[in-house]
Amino acid sequence: MLTRRHFIATGAAALVAAPAIIRAQTKWSANPFSLGIASGDPAPDGFVLWTRLAPNPVEAHGGMDPDTMPVAWEVAADEGFAAIVARGETPARPELAHSVHVEVAGLQPDRPYFYRFTAGGERSGVGRARTLPLLTATPRQLRFGMAGCQDYQSGYFTAYRHMAEEDLAFIFHYGDYIYEYGPDTGTPRQHSSPLISSLDDYRRRHAQYKTDPDLQRAHAAHPFFMTLDDHEVRNDWAGDWDDDDGPPPPEVFRLRRQSAFQAWYEHMPVRRAQFPNGPSMQLYRGARYGNLARFDFLDTRQYRTNQPCGDGYKTACPEVTSARAHMIDAEEEAWLNRNLTRRDARWNVVAQQVMMMSIDRSETPNRSAKVLNLDSWAGYEVQRRRLLARMRGLDNVVVLTGDEHSNYAGLLHDRDRPVAVEFVGTSVTSDGDGEEMPTWGPAFIANNPQLKFLNNRRGYLTCDVTPGEWRSNFMVLDKVSTPDGSLSKRATFVVERGRPDMREA
Repeated sequence: MLTRRHFIATGAAALVAAPAIIRAQTKWSANPFSLGIASGDPAPDGFVLWTRLAPNPVEAHGGMDPDTMPVAWEVAADEGFAAIVARGETPARPELAHSVHVEVAGLQPDRPYFYRFTAGGERSGVGRARTLPLLTATPRQLRFGMAGCQDYQSGYFTAYRHMAEEDLAFIFHYGDYIYEYGPDTGTPRQHSSPLISSLDDYRRRHAQYKTDPDLQRAHAAHPFFMTLDDHEVRNDWAGDWDDDDGPPPPEVFRLRRQSAFQAWYEHMPVRRAQFPNGPSMQLYRGARYGNLARFDFLDTRQYRTNQPCGDGYKTACPEVTSARAHMIDAEEEAWLNRNLTRRDARWNVVAQQVMMMSIDRSETPNRSAKVLNLDSWAGYEVQRRRLLARMRGLDNVVVLTGDEHSNYAGLLHDRDRPVAVEFVGTSVTSDGDGEEMPTWGPAFIANNPQLKFLNNRRGYLTCDVTPGEWRSNFMVLDKVSTPDGSLSKRATFVVERGRPDMREA
């Protein structure tokens, strides 16, 4: 089997090189695979393959005629495609922006495969995906990555260039794949259009992000488990409510959400089960890595009640402890509770979007009035406490989170004792270069004994999992304001199974 580093040096680079070689022999005037290729939602017998035909991605319809075009796909056991194990053809339809989603099945578990597409005589580059182990397997180790919060305007996606070179089974993306804002002058890069709200707007914004070569490299190198947070639609949206000043009526906001969800589906390697139904999508779902780890990917936006107390960073009002407030609805909560108590895996992983720790956001030490982030689980205290009570006694729960644009590691308590650990990943670019310790950092640490680590650099996490131990590695960049940022491992925290605590390695 070819090494991963060889694939990164040759196969992923072919995303750019291969189309140029054969274009002169095809009908295309520009590369129809300009947005790259991707795989996602891996299973023991396969995964989803994705691409979108867009020879001119920021033009109307991506530069495509409004006709359906057949796209051929191939999966091989080797990078040279001498041993093709699956192939087929699928239509790229104008109604879905000429995107394709192929659900490949019948493959062998726990091994790498290579894939490519052909359309109109032109061939894409080569991508690499990996199947999961069988549910009955007993894998001895797992290494995966997690990333998100990638504001195109705030910097370069250098983190993804480094993630493409990592040896990972998959990447968990915790959301904010795009940002909806208009152009911001004085930033390293600019959005190409004003604040977005229509289907065409969202398609163009996704296309602009997808043209980034480092993001394409990561997608070509690893399968992704995709979730979304708020900026794929609108900042701090909650259920049927827009956070904008003078928000539209719920029925009007649902039209915007419908456009955002369709464009998100069109640009993500997700399954048919995630196909939008108007302004709704089935986003929460699970996966198992043999008996080593169960992953529950949450949806903390679509079903939540509006943020209490008018949102923002504030001291608590009575709405914070309302029994009617919820981050996830009753059906999703029941689904999560069932999965947490199945005991069919060594580790229970809750992979989600907003911080579950209720931390004091006061920027001065020892303030008597606790300041909360009301867009996080801290604004929904009754359901938060109920969920932590469900974790009591399991002693194997790891919560993975994004949204904060900083790195955190800490403990989750049910009343008098820790019941789980939480690792919060920083942003890929959002909020710019950052710093080692923000001005408010010492106060956060002083006011929150459950916090074990805080850092404000950009980057991503990798997680090394064995039956008895979990290690989270905080990988940080010194800068994202230029594309030459250097990567380093800032810290590693270790969790022993059966002991909801952590130590720095």
